[in-house]
Amino acid sequence: MPMNATPQRLRVLTLNSISRAGLDLLPAERYEVSDKQDAPHAILVRSQDMRAMSIPDTVCAIGRAGAGTNNIPVETMSQRGVPVFNAPGANANAVKELVLAGLLMAARNILPALRFVDGLRGSDDELAELVEKGKKHYAGVELPGRTLGVIGLGRIGSLVADAAIKLDMEVLGFDPEITVDAAWSLPSRVRKAHSIDEVFRSSEFITLHVPLVPATRHLVNAQRLALLRPGGVLLNFAREEIVDASAVAEALSAKRLSAYVCDFPSECLVDLHGAVALPHLGASTREAEDNCAVMVANQLRDYLEHGNVRNAVNFPDVVMDRESPYRLAIANANVPNMLGQISSTLAGAGLNIHNMLNKSKADMAYTLVDVDSAVAPEILQALGCIQGVLNVRYVPV
Repeated sequence: MPMNATPQRLRVLTLNSISRAGLDLLPAERYEVSDKQDAPHAILVRSQDMRAMSIPDTVCAIGRAGAGTNNIPVETMSQRGVPVFNAPGANANAVKELVLAGLLMAARNILPALRFVDGLRGSDDELAELVEKGKKHYAGVELPGRTLGVIGLGRIGSLVADAAIKLDMEVLGFDPEITVDAAWSLPSRVRKAHSIDEVFRSSEFITLHVPLVPATRHLVNAQRLALLRPGGVLLNFAREEIVDASAVAEALSAKRLSAYVCDFPSECLVDLHGAVALPHLGASTREAEDNCAVMVANQLRDYLEHGNVRNAVNFPDVVMDRESPYRLAIANANVPNMLGQISSTLAGAGLNIHNMLNKSKADMAYTLVDVDSAVAPEILQALGCIQGVLNVRYVPV
């Protein structure tokens, strides 16, 4: 189990190209950042799959410059007491804009219309005649008054709902785990659905904005697609596995779905009428990449230099102003009497606790302790020997 003091210069390994806007927040006098590090203290990643990677014991934190963390072995890192940070909401506007583009593409049959025009040949007069004959096959619908079902009302879902309302659509939302902050930011015109099935029964367009967890895998399946009004439109710019692609293919063939617009190409959807797959463009804007890198770099630096935790998917948020130059950061299992054992160990070493903050999240707990004098290595060793302690860091100024 790692027990260490924060070194004077921290090594950060980058596994993908990370925006300079974020990397510039890690000053060279304190951080050594490169894509070649044998014993990094932290890792910055975007899309590279780390699940089969041998992650050195020196790693104290992982930062994902994006929202999803399915490419990171989060459970393994939790067992080691290592936080995995992400950047929720940093790419929200980019995804919202692509969802709106998908909504309009489906409503106005833009992709098949483009393919039709791409296949035309002839003089200007001949083209004009062909266009007049063919355009009737691509007539679409207008959005005002139509119902958009939004499943997942976090930052992205709320922005999509707000934009749809501004297009004069009716919006029906469902999110059983909506946060207080998200609820406050939600437009008042969003009607609350009591179940996902209600959203499918009542909506002409449905957009998905939930994370991929066991409970959401194949959230959209044949049974739910059967609830749709004939000719419905499904948009998926969340995660591929939330939707059963084979069920979507069947619904498109049966014309229960008129369009499926997603960010994830799938073999069973290739060349299928009504299927529109983009090459995972959701967060692919310069602004989103900058925002994600800036957000996760700030979080990583605050953790490495002060022990504060913001937006870790496996740790509680714990932020404590420093009132002493001597700080301990302790990750531990969420079990009884942990604070008592930590306090007793420090008291037995003659260390006075100036301030302490402890929070928990599921099976994980995290404690920041400011003490009034320097902490000797043998005290770190003693803390690390407490049953249930996963990781101890000494973070002096």
